[in-house]
Amino acid sequence: MRQSKTLAKLRNNELVRMCALGHFIPSYIRHAAHFGFDCIWLDLEHRAMEDREVQALLAYFHLYDIDCMLRPPTLEKSKLYRYLEDGATGLMIPHVSTPEKAQMLVDATRFPPLGDRGIDGAGLDSDFMLRGGEGYTDRANQETFLVVQIETLEAVENAEAIAAIDGINGLFVGPGDLGLRIKHSSGTLTLDEAMARVAAAAKKYGKAWGCPAATVERLQELHAQGATLLNHGGDFGAVMKMLEASAADFNTALGINPEP
Repeated sequence: MRQSKTLAKLRNNELVRMCALGHFIPSYIRHAAHFGFDCIWLDLEHRAMEDREVQALLAYFHLYDIDCMLRPPTLEKSKLYRYLEDGATGLMIPHVSTPEKAQMLVDATRFPPLGDRGIDGAGLDSDFMLRGGEGYTDRANQETFLVVQIETLEAVENAEAIAAIDGINGLFVGPGDLGLRIKHSSGTLTLDEAMARVAAAAKKYGKAWGCPAATVERLQELHAQGATLLNHGGDFGAVMKMLEASAADFNTALGINPEP
């Protein structure tokens, strides 16, 4: 079974370099691996792909030896562990607000004794049975990961109970969703305070934590606070920046001064 670069970094308390992908762009996987990223967050919560497209992308992750942290559009048990069979290195599950839900996810994605995942051993994760066999379930538990997203006030309140669950590798704050809910709450908790509570819970139970970071300054700030799961960059933003720059080049070439 392929060894996870993400888990190797986390076990050494090192920063995991992540970027995001939401479209079927095989070359993006190659370039991310080339430029030293450890993991790509493949977003299927907000982006749509057919199952065969996902399987095809996962083959490229294995070809270029980079982790896939897949965010699924479902909580269906067999579908979750099928993503792992198809080659995803780990899953990131959105909106995990209770320890009960976190435990359900462990049960779905971990083999006994940690969980209750169904066994096949004939997928890409086991090299289609050539590297399965005895020891496969232990290696799968060792080299795949489960990250849960903290995106609600209830999740912040339950952060310690969620972090305490065996089989959870990391807590990933969704600042957009969490910030929206804090904004519309009647309390006084700020987003920074909420993230500090998540960080403390993760540290207490030896789990990783992190969130997206849009700037170099934010990367430095979060890393100084102990975050080791950090996403910086993605296909959507890269395309926007490229088009903005290209449009500006056209304006310069044609002597056009666009109106502000």
